[in-house]
Amino acid sequence: MINDFWLTSGWHLLVRDAHGHMVPTTDFMRAYFMREEVGPEEGSCAAELALHKRLIEDPFAAVMPTDLFEIADKDVVHNYQAVLNFRNFLAGHPTLESAYMAMALDAPPKIPPLFFEQITQIILRNILEGETDPMQVRAAEMLFRNQVVTLDDGRIMVADHATVQLQVGIKKAVKATKVLGEVQIDVLASETADEYWSRSDMFNTSIDIAYTQPALDGLARVLEKWIAHFLPLSVRITPMIKIEDEAWSWHVGLDAEATTILNDLYNGNDVDDDSLQRILCLFKLEVDNGFVIEMTGKPAYLGLAMDVGGVIKMKPQNILVNLPVIEPS
Repeated sequence: MINDFWLTSGWHLLVRDAHGHMVPTTDFMRAYFMREEVGPEEGSCAAELALHKRLIEDPFAAVMPTDLFEIADKDVVHNYQAVLNFRNFLAGHPTLESAYMAMALDAPPKIPPLFFEQITQIILRNILEGETDPMQVRAAEMLFRNQVVTLDDGRIMVADHATVQLQVGIKKAVKATKVLGEVQIDVLASETADEYWSRSDMFNTSIDIAYTQPALDGLARVLEKWIAHFLPLSVRITPMIKIEDEAWSWHVGLDAEATTILNDLYNGNDVDDDSLQRILCLFKLEVDNGFVIEMTGKPAYLGLAMDVGGVIKMKPQNILVNLPVIEPS
């Protein structure tokens, strides 16, 4: 039996091209105009109703500035502008993957980060189609949803940041790393992992990403698939405890914190203990071919860290744009 997951992502509204990449459809774009942020309410003006009707009929219909100026509710206008900017950006690219890479290389203005996270989830859903290991799928959530970290007796427990906020309240969420034990976030272990499938859209399970744990291996496998989907590379990613390589030549931080810490270590700068303790995971990435000649036979190292508030804010685009890949001729 193949388990479905992330049913609310919108993945089912897209189609694959010959390369297995996702092509936006009118149904996919229509779903954005059906969201409550832009959906009409009782009392919506005639201009808003007319624009919404036109976009539901044809989600890629041309919209003139005057169409928005005539809408009375300026909050609705703001929401429309955000969705339309996203729509127009997607329309300029043949697939979600090509749009994602364009966003990663040169973040387009006026597109909220939320849209970037949604594209990441959909692409991952495509990559993981048919996956039977729930630990991999749960680990993949880390690539598009911030995670709260709790360190406890050698364990590195991560839980969905937004879910924790909902459960502990805004006031306590500021100290979420200290109160995670007070909220109801079930731990996904090997013997309970299959429970994930029925809860995948709730984002309400936690995992242990400490060294040797199944979830950390799952994250490594997801990163391998993520790279292979975008780049002409077949990589092997292995979790490790520390970097002991006198010939250390390349590294990529999977988030802003890890990037800063690894850069300082590589350059021989002093790094305080607090910063070092924020590094949660290290990986060795190896490839047989596809790296620039200077990196032949050498690994690249990856790092993942939490910020000073104990939150992981992964940027999976970093690994796609910062590896020493041979430029296509």
